[in-house]
Amino acid sequence: MDNTILEIRNLSKSFAKNKVLDGINLTLDKGSVLGLMGENGAGKSTMMKCLFGIYAKDEGQFIFDGRPINFNSPKEALENGVAMVHQELNQCLDRSVTDNLFLGRYPTKAGVIDENRMLTEANKLFASLNMNVNPTTIMRTMSVSQRQMVEIAKAVSYNAKIIVLDEPTSSLTEREVKKLFAIVNELKAKGVSFIYISHKMDEVFEVCDQVAVLRDGKMIMSKPTKETNMNELISAMVGRSLDKRFPDVDNVPGRDYLEVSHLTTKFEPKLEDISFTVRRGEIFGIYGLVGAGRSELLESLFGIRTIASGRIILDGKLLRFRSSKDAMDYDFALVTEERKLNGMFGKDTIRFNTVITNLDNYKSHGILNNRMMTEAANRQIRQMNTKCVSCDELITALSGGNQQKVIIGKWMEREPNVFLMDEPTRGIDVGAKYEIYQLIIEMAKNGKTIIVVSSEMPEILGITNRIAVMSNHRLAGIVETKNTDQEELLRLSAMYL
Repeated sequence: MDNTILEIRNLSKSFAKNKVLDGINLTLDKGSVLGLMGENGAGKSTMMKCLFGIYAKDEGQFIFDGRPINFNSPKEALENGVAMVHQELNQCLDRSVTDNLFLGRYPTKAGVIDENRMLTEANKLFASLNMNVNPTTIMRTMSVSQRQMVEIAKAVSYNAKIIVLDEPTSSLTEREVKKLFAIVNELKAKGVSFIYISHKMDEVFEVCDQVAVLRDGKMIMSKPTKETNMNELISAMVGRSLDKRFPDVDNVPGRDYLEVSHLTTKFEPKLEDISFTVRRGEIFGIYGLVGAGRSELLESLFGIRTIASGRIILDGKLLRFRSSKDAMDYDFALVTEERKLNGMFGKDTIRFNTVITNLDNYKSHGILNNRMMTEAANRQIRQMNTKCVSCDELITALSGGNQQKVIIGKWMEREPNVFLMDEPTRGIDVGAKYEIYQLIIEMAKNGKTIIVVSSEMPEILGITNRIAVMSNHRLAGIVETKNTDQEELLRLSAMYL
């Protein structure tokens, strides 16, 4: 008896002259999890978008549950048992959880939307998945991780035979990751199959039965997870062996440069009495559970959040930022956690997104100079090793990791002295992560002050000099990276819970 639920035969897809997928062959078994890995721009998301009816394939065939299929839209895919949870969430943030669950398929009674049935079914769904979610909550008031779990529940609600998870744990806490894996294993036992796109190798080895690697649009390897190892995966992904995950952190921090003293913010969620000092040329990590106040701290330093009391002193000068423009005037830069929501202009080009924070530098006789802007964009494409056709390409045409490279490049053009980075490697492959780590260390060696927020424990321990741990919007402690470990960070992160 054939156990195959999905077969991909000779799949190809090009954008202009750029061949993104080149003759892909792959099979997925019923009740199994296939890990799909590859560098940013390797073709992973494109392959899934072809399956899901977002892109039209150029060549090839999908065989789903024994029959050829060619979905023309995501709605058609969902109605036929294929669901996809995208890395970048597309939700109606001003509507409730229930509205988002039933969008496009509202149940009716006598021609009127049956809200009682929606509420009942939503509660039943969350209970079956052991999720503590209030269906009447407005999406905007929820954390990114909570919204991600709602999206996963929505995929389950379609009774899908295949669920594609694109970087599903990028915003989840360790506890939520465990809960997600429990849900995956429970659904697997019921015959549901998963395609699990991730850059986190430890997760792939934990939850996936098979693993497939794409590189430059070609299928490089596909085998049972238990028959491979981390070194073989990395080599397949990047075409070379990475001897270690992190470069040597060989910067030497100098004198005290940025002082934060008794910082308390005005509006919820409020930060309470935060004090620390960062040195010139230091990589200062901020760790904590999701919701601990890490992003709020960076936003306060960048003039986005209103400070109720406390002081920020830069190189002996008291700062009073009323806006992010004030922070930028003092050579602060901020890479935000949610690039799609507030990190880029999705309807514009790579060039526009690269130069937008630095327009005065590209003027000739008071008028914006196209040649200077193009040179700046191409310079950052080269330096960040961004995979694209040209700087005139829409930023949304890039993979998530390459979008992140454009965003970092935008700030590099300003040559900031204080670089605030909120999850800078979220959704980025292992090779690109290494490049960004090298960039951070090099900036620190050149005297820049770097403050990095990361949810990934190995990352925060691998690239920092010191780590501040947040717990429930308070500072639980500051530790020397070389003298700490995961246990101490977790203990501090739970201090005020």
